[in-house]
Amino acid sequence: MTTKGVFESFLSFFRPMTCRLSNERLFTPCHVESQNRSECLKNHCCPFKIGQEEQCYLPMRDDVQLAIRVILLAGGGFLTLGLLPICCCAVLQRSPCINPLQKISKKVQKIAREKRARDKETRDEEIHRHLLD
Repeated sequence: MTTKGVFESFLSFFRPMTCRLSNERLFTPCHVESQNRSECLKNHCCPFKIGQEEQCYLPMRDDVQLAIRVILLAGGGFLTLGLLPICCCAVLQRSPCINPLQKISKKVQKIAREKRARDKETRDEEIHRHLLD
């Protein structure tokens, strides 16, 4: 991708052209050496056949397509901006460095270790008691 190619893609996205015929607009002829379909398309012109004669005319700006693209782009931007804070909050809420309530306090850890140790001792005593019986 070259800079010129990127710029042309960007420009063609925001300046859509169409070969659709419209009664309200005037046709501007395209200056092509030979009036055949392939030459028209090579020069980015629209072929148009009137009776037996084929003519080329310049494509017209497609305002409907432009409106749809702008609405979709703006809607996607608003959706992204709306969902971004929600996603960030959901991720950061579970992070122990941001949310101090997610950290296990040392006091609770100590109580849990002591309880596990006691449970293990009582379990060992029950096993010995059953073996002796």
